[in-house]
Amino acid sequence: MRFVTFEKNDKTVRAGVLLNDEYVVDMFEAAGDELPANLLDFIACHEKYRKKAAELLSISVEDSAVYRLIDIRLKAPLPVPKSFRDFYAFEQHVKTARENRGLEMIPEWYEIPVFYFSNHLAIKGPEEEIVKPVESDWLDYELEIACVIGKEGRNISASEADKYIFGYCILNDWSARDLQRKEMKVGLGPAKGKDFATSIGPWIATKDELEHVRTGKGYNLAMKARVNGVLLSEGNMKDIHYSFAEMIERASRGVTLYPGEIIGSGTVGTGCIFELGSKVHRWLKPGDIVELEIEKLGVLRNTIIEE
Repeated sequence: MRFVTFEKNDKTVRAGVLLNDEYVVDMFEAAGDELPANLLDFIACHEKYRKKAAELLSISVEDSAVYRLIDIRLKAPLPVPKSFRDFYAFEQHVKTARENRGLEMIPEWYEIPVFYFSNHLAIKGPEEEIVKPVESDWLDYELEIACVIGKEGRNISASEADKYIFGYCILNDWSARDLQRKEMKVGLGPAKGKDFATSIGPWIATKDELEHVRTGKGYNLAMKARVNGVLLSEGNMKDIHYSFAEMIERASRGVTLYPGEIIGSGTVGTGCIFELGSKVHRWLKPGDIVELEIEKLGVLRNTIIEE
């Protein structure tokens, strides 16, 4: 199943299930108090709600609880997730990014998957405008995939971690590279260079939707990024070095994970302007339209605007 959060014309915000590729079912309206109106609440108890939600896939498109996608506005599927950890799991990106800074690959990267915490209160959705930080001239996108935690757990082993994943979505970890470069010289990791926005969406696909393309440590999913309609980035999720199971094992060591937390993969190889270089494309500026596309997960589109 594919789940969304959407806004109706009367500004009501609801959780929904995608029906075909043209409609969305308001879960609360269709099932009354048997399903929550909020997707975060649904994920927290999704094993309890799953059967009832699946029944909505057979509802008639003429039902009053069914809306055409063109008549509603999709928001970030989790507008306010419980937290957001972003990992660094694609080797090609790490190698190239370090080379571009004049650095060699470090052996520690191969020993543990590492992550940083970003601003979970600055989540943006599909078609939402992204405000360029006024003090940055090196604005960049990052083509990533994210998993959503669906079950509480602590000290989760990699062999058991799949049980704790609710689903997957596209993630754009917007980056102000000039701010990031300066602050990371201090050695504490990115902060203001990542603080202003992270886009997710347009939906969350449950993990069973991807099972038929599972391979190695990931999934055979083509990943692409376009700026103003021009294809810049192409990668595949199957090339990931650390699986989400390994990331979850690391994140949950001595820490409890909760339903509704988001874990990002880090950038796929070629998945940002910093990695591609200025000869391929300039930094982003107001008016640019950035589209991230991942097979089975849709297209996440945002426009850059001035402060």
